[in-house]
Amino acid sequence: MNERRRTRWIRETLESFRAHHGERKGEFRTASGLPLEPCYFPEDRPPLPDGPGELPFTRGIYPTLYRGRFWTMRQYAGFSSARETNARFRFLLEQGQTGLSVAFDLPTQIGYDSDHPLAVAEAGKVGVAINSLADFEVLFDGIPLDRVSTSMTINATALVLFCMYVALARRQGVPPERIRGTVQNDILKEFIARGNYRFDVAGSMRLTVDLFRFQAEAAPNYNPISVSGYHMREAGCSAVQEIAYTLGNGLTYLEAARSAGLEPLAVARRLSFFFNAQNELFEEVAKFRAARRLWARLLEERLGIRDPRARMLRFHTQTGGSTLTADQPEVNTVRVTLQALAAVLGGTQSLHTNAYDEALGLPTETAARLALRTQQVLAWESGVADVVDPLGGAPLIEDLTDELEARARAELERLEAAHGGMLQAVEAGYVQREIHAQALRFQREVEEGERVIVGVNRFQVPAENPPEVFRPDPASREEVLAALERVRADRDAGRVRAALEEVEAAARRPGQALGPPVLAAVEAYATVGEICERLGRVFPPYRAPAVF
Repeated sequence: MNERRRTRWIRETLESFRAHHGERKGEFRTASGLPLEPCYFPEDRPPLPDGPGELPFTRGIYPTLYRGRFWTMRQYAGFSSARETNARFRFLLEQGQTGLSVAFDLPTQIGYDSDHPLAVAEAGKVGVAINSLADFEVLFDGIPLDRVSTSMTINATALVLFCMYVALARRQGVPPERIRGTVQNDILKEFIARGNYRFDVAGSMRLTVDLFRFQAEAAPNYNPISVSGYHMREAGCSAVQEIAYTLGNGLTYLEAARSAGLEPLAVARRLSFFFNAQNELFEEVAKFRAARRLWARLLEERLGIRDPRARMLRFHTQTGGSTLTADQPEVNTVRVTLQALAAVLGGTQSLHTNAYDEALGLPTETAARLALRTQQVLAWESGVADVVDPLGGAPLIEDLTDELEARARAELERLEAAHGGMLQAVEAGYVQREIHAQALRFQREVEEGERVIVGVNRFQVPAENPPEVFRPDPASREEVLAALERVRADRDAGRVRAALEEVEAAARRPGQALGPPVLAAVEAYATVGEICERLGRVFPPYRAPAVF
């Protein structure tokens, strides 16, 4: 290896990592037998400020990245009943998936039981319906929680569903400190882009921070939040905005934790992030590098956090659902492959690849398996996992990384100067307006032909026979309602009533921890809707600001 490429990292840090953690294999070579060094540094440019695993983590948060182990392959799934979703989970695990990701239906996300009048049309439609701990018992039947990492995309009701997961671990005989995974718990992006909110900003932020507190006590190896840029990107924001608003939200949560008496350093160590991957390959790779570097710098500048572990931006990536087309859906496999490649080249810690038929409906088993196979081919056949930061050092990537970081910082500072911070900017509708304006610019480019979408505004083909579309069994709704009725009939009504009264009483006491009473209510088989109804007596509903 050229001496000019050798650094203190390669001589010392890497050898130390190998000694303690090992690598996937003894040596790495190309298909032609050419040896591959762990990392490459440019010879004709000044030395880069950091190596992999070194602050500010431009090249990655771990010294060997995927040479040590691959990213977690975590496919998002959930539909109809807990029983049917359990079957899909088992199918994906049998196909080689390494982590679960639960999609909840809209009533569960907003906090209504499946038989509530507002839930009639939506129960089990776009995710699994969860009403009580009994549903969780079915959902994870035969899946040991100490051996599988589980991500839960839940926000307004995140504390309730997290308590269910803790309660289920106890029932399985698994100490909660051994469960691993992430609960999304990012309510700010719901106000900004996704719309699955229930309570006002103050009440929602209290629930979010209380989950931080309860996770630290009950399940210290679980991540209590996944700060999400994904849904803002799906709503139409740019890569620059995705970085700025996501990191701005992350800072807001840390500041809220500090105001609630928590130590920001401890919370930062458990923070995780969630980003989108879209089609602009090089910009997306640079986006992940820029976000990682800017976060490490902002934590020191804004909060005085110097601990390298706390300043690591650990993130999950999902390929861009909004980029999928109903026209020529098979072309989506190409888009998903490009997007997954960008995530891996950018150093993601876990990845979900969308199925090609998701613009038409829930994925079929065939499409879901192909989406997972896309990750497996990247991991085992492409060679992209054998070198850390393989595109780092390329002038285009380095310049894009610098530019994205600078523009994201400028956007965040502009927002703060005008509104005083992310929370105030969200309440004023500023962030929402900026995203809508960017989405409108993009759509105009598509309609005017300036931006080409293959199969949509160019390279169309005559309509063909539509592909197979997965439809949940309509009888599943009756199964969900029957299970809910059975829980209400079998549980101890007095115990439920007392537990719900304690939840409401705790909510009325400022500073009172909500995790323990919610856990007690969950273990008494109180429903999601019943718990949220009690919380709603204290926390008023959120009213969205006028955006235009």
